[in-house]
Amino acid sequence: MDNGEIDGLVRKAQGGDKASLQELVGVIQDDVYRLALRMLYDPDDAGDAAQEILILVVTKLSTFEFRSAFRTWMYRVAANYLIGAKKNRDKDPKLSFDDYRQDLESDLAESGDHAGDAEHQVLLNEVRISCTMAMLLCLDAKHRLAYILGDIMELDHAEAGAALAISQANFRKQLSRARTKVVDFTSKSCGLVSDDAKCSCAKKLPGAARPRRWRRYSLCGSVRGKLWRRSGAHSGLARRIAHPRITNIDAPVQKPR
Repeated sequence: MDNGEIDGLVRKAQGGDKASLQELVGVIQDDVYRLALRMLYDPDDAGDAAQEILILVVTKLSTFEFRSAFRTWMYRVAANYLIGAKKNRDKDPKLSFDDYRQDLESDLAESGDHAGDAEHQVLLNEVRISCTMAMLLCLDAKHRLAYILGDIMELDHAEAGAALAISQANFRKQLSRARTKVVDFTSKSCGLVSDDAKCSCAKKLPGAARPRRWRRYSLCGSVRGKLWRRSGAHSGLARRIAHPRITNIDAPVQKPR
C-alpha cells in the first residue's frame, strides 16, 4: 500500500471510521513487529512491545498532522517506545562483541555429512537467523536502532533520521559507526565472511541444538530450546536467510497477539 492510500486510511480513521482504523493497524503491524523483534531479539518480548506500540499509534493518531509520511511517524513512535520504555532498558542484556565472540567459539563440533538433508538445512537457517539477530544486541540501543532502520529495513536516511528525531547527517554518523562495528566483528568471527574464522554455522549447530548451557542471549538465545524440540520432527519451514554482514534479515513474522 502506497503512502497516498495509507494517508487516506489515516484520515478516515481520524474521522472515526473503525474499519479504516482496523485496516491501518493491519497494514503496519508486521513492520512494527519486525522492528521490535530485531531490537529485542526475544519473540515474546517483541510481541508484547508491538502490542504496546500499536496501542500508542492508535491513541496518538489524532496528533498526526501529515507533515511526514505516516510510516515515518509510526517508526518514531516505535523508536521512542523501544528506547525509552524502562522494561525494555531493564531487559537489554548489554552484550559485548568480545563476549559474543567467546560464545560463538564455544561448543563447536563437526556435524558430519548432511548433503541433501532438508531438515539439517532448516536448522542451519535457524542458527543463521539467531546468530545475526543476537549479534545486533552487541550494539547499544541507539546504534542498534540506526542499523536496523538503515541497513536491515532499508529506510531512506532522511526518513530514518526523522524517525529518530535527529538530522540526516547525524543518522549517517550513527549508521556508519554501527556498520563499522558489525563488519569488523563478522570479518573476524563469522565463517560466512572469513575462512579464518573459527565459527561456522555447521560447526555451531550441534551445540546450539543441545538444551544444556542454554542461555537466553547466547548464540541461539530463545530459539535454542525451539531448535531442540523441533530437531526430531521438523515441519520443513522455509526461510530466506541474509548474510550476517547485514541486510534484509527476513525472519518469519509472528503477528502481535
